[in-house]
Amino acid sequence: MMTKYIKSFLYATFLGCFLLSGSVLSAATSANPQIPLDELKIKLAPMTSKELFSEADAWFALLKTTMHELSNAKLEVKEENIVLKSATQPADNAESSKEPAGTEKASADKEVSLEKIATIREHRTVLIDRLSAVLDEITHKIGHTAEGKEKEEVLAYRRYIKTVGGITVDVSDTKSATATIISWATSKEGGIRWSKNIGWFLLTVLGFWLIGILLSKLASKALNLASHTSVIMKKFIVDTIRRVVIFIGLLVGLSALEVNVAPLLAIIGATGFVVAFALQDTLSNFASGLMIMFYRPFDVDDVVDVSGVVGKVKSMTLVTTTIMTPDNKLMVVPNNSIWGNIITNVTGSKVRRVDLVFGIGYQDDIDKVQQVLEEILGQHPLVLDEPESRVRLHELADSSVNFICRPWVKTGDYWTVYWEVTRNVKERFDAEGISIPFPQRDVHVFEHKSE
Repeated sequence: MMTKYIKSFLYATFLGCFLLSGSVLSAATSANPQIPLDELKIKLAPMTSKELFSEADAWFALLKTTMHELSNAKLEVKEENIVLKSATQPADNAESSKEPAGTEKASADKEVSLEKIATIREHRTVLIDRLSAVLDEITHKIGHTAEGKEKEEVLAYRRYIKTVGGITVDVSDTKSATATIISWATSKEGGIRWSKNIGWFLLTVLGFWLIGILLSKLASKALNLASHTSVIMKKFIVDTIRRVVIFIGLLVGLSALEVNVAPLLAIIGATGFVVAFALQDTLSNFASGLMIMFYRPFDVDDVVDVSGVVGKVKSMTLVTTTIMTPDNKLMVVPNNSIWGNIITNVTGSKVRRVDLVFGIGYQDDIDKVQQVLEEILGQHPLVLDEPESRVRLHELADSSVNFICRPWVKTGDYWTVYWEVTRNVKERFDAEGISIPFPQRDVHVFEHKSE
C-alpha cells in the first residue's frame, strides 16, 4: 500500500516537472528535483538574473505542487481519525468488548498516510533547499538594498518558504504527533541532517579554536625572538590572531548550520557607519591605543607619568591603560587622554641620574666638603663608574652654600641610592663637623619710652 502511495506521489512530481518544461522553457535545473546542491550551484553560476528568476519560478511551482500533496495527505489523516473515532464509540450490545469492525483497516490506512506525509515532507525539504540556492544566487547577482536586505522580488519567495517550511505537530492526536516527531528525527532531510549540521558546527568551531590557540602560541614564540617588540604589541598581535581565527571559525560553522552569513556581513557593513558615529570617543581611544602600541612610548611594568597619574603600567587594551599607583590604587586611564598629553616614562632608560643638593654653612671648608661628597659617592656600591658622578659647588644661597651631587645609577636602584646617599651625607657631615644650615631670621626689639 505504501509503495503505491509513493509511486503516486513521484508520478505527480514528475508530471509537474513535465508541465513546467513546457511552460517555463528556460528552466534548466528543475527537471531533476533530486539534483545535488553542489551540482545545482555550479549550473546556476553562469546564469543571468533573468534566467535565474525562471529557475526560481520552476522550483517554486514544484514546491507548490508538493505542498498541495502534503495538504491532501493531512486531510486523509483527518478523515481516517474521524473513521477511527466513530468506529471506537462504545456499543450497548453484548459484543461491546470486541474490537469494532473497521478499526483495524482505518488504523492501517492511517499508518500509510503518516508514512506518506513523512515522505512528502522530506521531498519538500529537498525542494526548499534547491529553491533557496537559486534565491541566493539571484541575490548575489542583483545585490541587496541600501539597508543590506534582500530585494522584494526575492523576499516574496522567501516568505512562502518560511510559511510552508517546518513541521506542525498536532498534540491532540498522540499517534500522529509521535509519528511526525519520529519520522522527522529519522529522516535524512530532518533529524539526521541537523544532527550532522550541529556536529559539523561544533567540530568546526572546536577545530578553529584549537588552530587559533596554536597560531597564537607560534606567534608569541616568534615575537619573543624580536627584542624590539613591546609586550603590549606582542599581546595585541597574539590576541588578535586568536580572535580572528575563532571569528572565521564561527562564520564557517554557521555555514555548516546552513545559515547564510552573507546578509549578516552586509548588515554589519551597512550599520558600521552608524556604530562608528555613536562610538566616536571609543574609536578615538582605539586609535590612540594603536598609536601607543606602534610607537611604544612605554611598556608593561614601566613606571610612567601620564595625564597626572604616576605609577606602574599593569596592562593595556586598545581602549584603556591600567596603572598601579605607588599607594596601590588601580587607575584606568583612557588611551585618548594619554596620547593627547605629555608622556613621561620614568623607567624608559636603563640608567638614570640622581640629582641631590646639599647646603653647608658659609664658614665651612668647601674643599673638605667636596672631598667628603666624592668619597661617599665613590664608596657606594650601587653608584656607577660610567657615566662619571659629578660634585660641584653650585649656588651661594641666602642661608647656605649649595653643592650639587649627581651620581649615575641603574634605573631600579634610583631610590635606594637617593635615600642611602642622603643618610650617609648627614652622618659624615656630623662626623666631620660640617654644618647644615637652615633659614634664620633676626628679630630686633626696640623699646619705646613715653615722655
